Amino acid sequence: MTMTDQPLLTPLAPQEWGEDEYAAVGALMGIPGDQVPRAGSGDPRDPSRFDILGVLARHPKLARKFLIFNAYLLQDGELPARLRELAVLRLAYARRSVFFWAEHVRIARASGLSDDEIARIACGNSGFDGVDRLVLEATDTVLTTGRATPQQWRTLVDELGTHQAMELLFVIGTYGMLASACDTWQLRPPPDSPELPD
Repeated sequence: MTMTDQPLLTPLAPQEWGEDEYAAVGALMGIPGDQVPRAGSGDPRDPSRFDILGVLARHPKLARKFLIFNAYLLQDGELPARLRELAVLRLAYARRSVFFWAEHVRIARASGLSDDEIARIACGNSGFDGVDRLVLEATDTVLTTGRATPQQWRTLVDELGTHQAMELLFVIGTYGMLASACDTWQLRPPPDSPELPD
């Protein structure tokens, strides 16, 4: 892929943030827009520190609806964060998404995945067992064929329950969509981010 010097869709500059944009990001944070730290404030939750938020906020109505749903998957879903991040990192690796790999390595570490486990995601499924391997195999199948097999679905339900099995499919679909968008826009991770393995 040929990358340009600048993203094709750039994040909002601090002075471009307004009421609608803050309200959209507030949907992700679970707070009203007027409580979102101001762009450029240097606050740890300053939305201008996160390129993906600055890009999504260019369409505030879309961003608000999407981020409400995304907040559920990230913060309130029943699928354990570890399993969610295994699926997201496998997707980022399979799609060769430099941006999403870097973004989610940090989240995966915070969700209990070790650096060794993260590195093994690039080496197939033999380094995993139990429900970890089941999630990775189902993710691979969905990415390849667009759906899990009936047997995989039944096993996911047996191991995780219906709610978590459903959420896994929505995680794969949602982050696949988001990776396609961010990779089209050629977003780059911050300097010194974890590199996507070969």
